[in-house]
Amino acid sequence: MVANKASPCLPLSLPKETGMKQIELKAFAKINLSIDVTGKRPDGYHEVIMVLQQIDLYDEVTVSCHEGPSSSINVTTDSSEIPEGQDNIAWKAAKLMREIFPDKTSGDISICIKKRIPAAAGLGGGSADAAAVLLALNSLCECDLSVAELMKIGVKLGADVPFCIMGQAAKIKAMSFVGEAISTCALAEGIGERLTPLTPLKAYAVLLKPDTAVSTAEVYKNLDIGAIERRPDTASLLEGLKNMDFPMVESAMYNVLEDVSTKKHPVIQEGRRWLQGGASHAKVMMSGSGPTVFALTPDKGSAEAIYNRIKGKDYRVFLVRTSF
Repeated sequence: MVANKASPCLPLSLPKETGMKQIELKAFAKINLSIDVTGKRPDGYHEVIMVLQQIDLYDEVTVSCHEGPSSSINVTTDSSEIPEGQDNIAWKAAKLMREIFPDKTSGDISICIKKRIPAAAGLGGGSADAAAVLLALNSLCECDLSVAELMKIGVKLGADVPFCIMGQAAKIKAMSFVGEAISTCALAEGIGERLTPLTPLKAYAVLLKPDTAVSTAEVYKNLDIGAIERRPDTASLLEGLKNMDFPMVESAMYNVLEDVSTKKHPVIQEGRRWLQGGASHAKVMMSGSGPTVFALTPDKGSAEAIYNRIKGKDYRVFLVRTSF
């Protein structure tokens, strides 16, 4: 059971202090429709080819900029799952923007995270929070960066941050990114920073988060690239998304990290079995390096049936949409 703290965020309906600017953004989670690992670079990073899809599970991130002589960065959260200080990736995002734009980002920066995305779950929750901070400061401090420029900054924080920036930008009506190549679904290459927007998948997913933590670094360390026997069919996956052909999409999906994570964390396989039981028409796969697994279906009724069968078990379970 996750322990939540009382929310420290200032409600936006309350009067704001003089000299304060504030914005609240939804930091959306992601699932991987595929992950393929093709090599390892000299700097230790792995070369990947993967398809990422944003979902409507999100954290609420409130960023406030306060005029004044001090220049602190403060992070607060209602969750005990993530740190509140310099170890929080949202803090690092604000620090990075301050290093690039010291004058425009002067004064105190306050970040409040209402956490809904499970931490260390393979859903990009931390990356989503960091992306929201970059987008918020770009707007509040009038840095005037494009999405592409923000993504170049974001990759310094993590491989999933550029996609989270792109996906969130596609959903923020108050910010204009006219003419930019953005989408809530993308092909990611390199270490994840080279993004090609794709047609978003229209489907429902039931997420199951086992009560275990998975180290992404350890998963990649234990991955033997030469021994990978099965890989996603990326070309067919892209074709299926383009043509909105769900059967083609689900048959092409695969995550090469799943075998590595499952061997060390058998509870992931147990979660898979819960999702597959009575779910013959749903595609079941692990997201990221785990431990979250998800059942994907184009039918809302099927997704609800899976969710209702599993909720109340010893897992965190979410029913989400990929198109919203």
